[in-house]
Amino acid sequence: MRNYLLFNTVPFLSRKKNEGLRGHSGARLSGNVIVENYTTDKTLSPFPTKNLRTLHHSPQKNLQLITYKYNPMNYDQLTNHRPMEIELIRDMARGALTPKQKKQMEEATQKPPNTRDAFIVKPASQWLHKGGRQQSYAKLFGDFWYQGELCILFADTNVGKSILAVQIGDALTKGEALGGMEGSREPQKVLYFDFELNARQFEKRYSSDLHGNYPFSEDFLRIEFNPEATGQKRFATYADYVNNALENVLVSTGARTMILDNITCLRTGTEAAAGAVNLMRNLQTIKNKYGLSMLVLAHTPKRNPARPISRNDLQGSKMLLNFADSAFAIGESQTTPGLRYLKQIKQRSGQELYGANNVYLCKIAKPHCFLQMEFAGYATEAAHLAAYTEQHRRATEQRVMQLHNEGRTGRGIATELGLSFSAVFRIIKKFGKEE
Repeated sequence: MRNYLLFNTVPFLSRKKNEGLRGHSGARLSGNVIVENYTTDKTLSPFPTKNLRTLHHSPQKNLQLITYKYNPMNYDQLTNHRPMEIELIRDMARGALTPKQKKQMEEATQKPPNTRDAFIVKPASQWLHKGGRQQSYAKLFGDFWYQGELCILFADTNVGKSILAVQIGDALTKGEALGGMEGSREPQKVLYFDFELNARQFEKRYSSDLHGNYPFSEDFLRIEFNPEATGQKRFATYADYVNNALENVLVSTGARTMILDNITCLRTGTEAAAGAVNLMRNLQTIKNKYGLSMLVLAHTPKRNPARPISRNDLQGSKMLLNFADSAFAIGESQTTPGLRYLKQIKQRSGQELYGANNVYLCKIAKPHCFLQMEFAGYATEAAHLAAYTEQHRRATEQRVMQLHNEGRTGRGIATELGLSFSAVFRIIKKFGKEE
């Protein structure tokens, strides 16, 4: 937003002589003038005059002095370039404004939020008005991930997180749909931060002796850490160093879609709730600052294969999900070897289409030279969970007591075995050994 101080010298618009009028600039004015002070986010195209010897520079910051000089030959052109705020001021000088014009005037004269303040306060009606003008978010990967979202994809090791992430990024750079789901039709530049594979491993996944290398788009940019980088010493923490490096890449490439594989590289100590909150705040800040669509990969700890996937299965802290816009997980079928399924865990922009009653089945395959997920229909999650038998129950109890006798805490046992703390406590209590 810019503040403008307009000195209008169109003679017939002046009502009377304003001899000795003192404007906001502190200048002493004379003649037929009207002083108009307004705020706008538009760039004006004035017809300036160089005869400003009676005016001084404004002491206010970001206040620009603009003069419109009357010229009968250019009046129509001047009117066409006049911003809405000037028209409102003129209408107000001629008479009362209509309710619609009053609303427009209130919006035009409202002060922009102070960037130093923690909160932005506006009437709820204005938030709705602002939201109505914004373009609706497009789907990047069906209802799993929308444009403008920070989305978390989590799964166990070697289930196929990175494979699916590269596949999504490749489809976005080509404007192609993936797995029959809606996606961006306009090709996008995608940054893929790969902190899992080295260059040789990545090459092996996307090349073959028979078919050569996979033809990635030039807009698919793979990024990995530079082992010879020395800039970390200039920053107080490793997290500050990584955040600065992320922003540098965003600015230099101009990309607005980013995939991070995976979250553990950005900050140590994600097991603690405070560390998880700070991590997500940093990512959200970067996302909002640059208008990003961000997909972040994360691990799940060892979990009970007989239980459905939930937000409690995210490694580190489920508080990570509180700061995410959406999240989905990859589960491994316990009834069909090699089969995986995608399940929505959290969604804000869309609806839950792929919940426990309708997971999206897929399997890993490598046709030609591209390792990918092939989608194979839908099913219920319960059909792919392990059966909870009496033998499984006894094995679980024995393992809990074994870890307890080794001196492990109840919460540590719960995390390792994928159980709730209350279930571990009941098992310990059942065998007469309270924690």
